[in-house]
Amino acid sequence: MNKKRIFHIIQLGNIEDAESRSFDILIIIAILTNLFIAVFATFDISKKYENHIYILEFITIIIFTIEYALRVWTAPLLYPYTKSIKARLKYIFSFSGLVDLFSFIPFYIPKVFFPGGIIAFRMLRIVRILRLFRINQYNDSLNVISDVLKKKKTYLLSSIFIILMLMISASVLMYDLEHEAQPDVFTNAFSGFWWASATLLTVGYGDVYPVTTAGRILGIIITFLGVGMVAIPTGILSAGFMQQVSYLQSGDDKIYCPHCGKKL
Repeated sequence: MNKKRIFHIIQLGNIEDAESRSFDILIIIAILTNLFIAVFATFDISKKYENHIYILEFITIIIFTIEYALRVWTAPLLYPYTKSIKARLKYIFSFSGLVDLFSFIPFYIPKVFFPGGIIAFRMLRIVRILRLFRINQYNDSLNVISDVLKKKKTYLLSSIFIILMLMISASVLMYDLEHEAQPDVFTNAFSGFWWASATLLTVGYGDVYPVTTAGRILGIIITFLGVGMVAIPTGILSAGFMQQVSYLQSGDDKIYCPHCGKKL
């Protein structure tokens, strides 16, 4: 099997290519299995199955390692107008390449450099959760979400900026109104930031709340503003999804792979 064929197999698969689709399914199963192991390992009952857990994790790590090596090897086909070495470096230091690397490298670090194990490096293995983002590479429908976020990122960032400014303003105003009544709760201008975030984002934990009449009035106003502010990103995303779906349906209902050019 030549490099070009392997490249097409490990890239985003399509229904017509059985080998590529099988590879996608294998990677997704490995990712979900590893995530299950990460969660299950936090339960006390997992101690009874340490050997089984280690074997499963080792298998998935080997799969990720082989996949990463193949992606580095076929990187010149991913970046055809770049020299081989530069193409491989470009992939290695790309977001996808770093996520792929962190999917398995924490497994080897404690074994190779620190055989006795160090807690700080054990915490590094939490990076395995980043594997969840890799599923986006293997699921066609999730690519629509990525496209919408990319196209609407300017509007989303603008709305997030407005929300942050409103949270800071609400925090400062609440401090002025509540500091004398609750000096231990609203100790400085930013101590009300937790209250502002819980109120504006309509979480409403209730652990920090105003007790003065003016503070409660401001709280009501901020709550209403919060409902409207949270609705803005939702509306932007909804409109983006409608546009993206309409765009896809206006053609031949096919998505083209950006690397191999085949219909998905």
